[in-house]
Amino acid sequence: MYNENQYGPAFMGLFVAIGLALSGYFIGQTMYNAKVALNTAEAKGLAERRVTADIANWNIIYTETGTSREEIPKLYKQAEGHQKIIIDLLEENGFDDKEIDVGVLDYNYYEYRDDKQVLVDQKHSLIGVINIETKKVDQVSKARTSVNRLIAKGIDIENSPPAYLFTKLNDIKPDMLREATKNARIAANEFAENAGVKVGSIRSARQGSFYIRDAGEKYGDTKKIEKDVRVVTTIDFYLTE
Repeated sequence: MYNENQYGPAFMGLFVAIGLALSGYFIGQTMYNAKVALNTAEAKGLAERRVTADIANWNIIYTETGTSREEIPKLYKQAEGHQKIIIDLLEENGFDDKEIDVGVLDYNYYEYRDDKQVLVDQKHSLIGVINIETKKVDQVSKARTSVNRLIAKGIDIENSPPAYLFTKLNDIKPDMLREATKNARIAANEFAENAGVKVGSIRSARQGSFYIRDAGEKYGDTKKIEKDVRVVTTIDFYLTE
């Protein structure tokens, strides 16, 4: 028969031994993890570039307006004439057919009624859009000034601000990442020197996002030809004595 008094002390001793062994493992593992943490240093590296937009996208909207349906044929003729004037002016400023995209004319009709629903006025509009997409970004500003002068000739024009885009990020990414990594190591070396240790190999690295901003601006990336490109990397280095 089982005798509790006979086996109890033995089992108790076994449980105590197992508990001590497990506690010793966890203590040892904690010390190992602490050692790893103490033997690494995290540093951030920044790289920046000033670049120039390589694409400009610009819309010119022109409108013809009449007050009766009978005027619509005349409006179409006016729209075609004004379209040609705008395109000729763009070509004079150095843009070619491949850079100029002429959209279809949109027709809009509005009617205005009084409180008795009697028609008191109406408006018929033809709206045309010309889009310019070009690599000649330096010529856009001068061309916009020329287009604005057409307003004095009676052409209803909306000369939209151009969007200046930088599309060659992949060309500069490798060099910028190398520079950011180098700067992170410089920061880690300063820490290590103060701590009396040396910086070793990279344990892990996290690349941040690339940000493009108009030069000198905190927000926006389409208004200026000059842009600032920025990236920050976060790197864990091993430290050696």
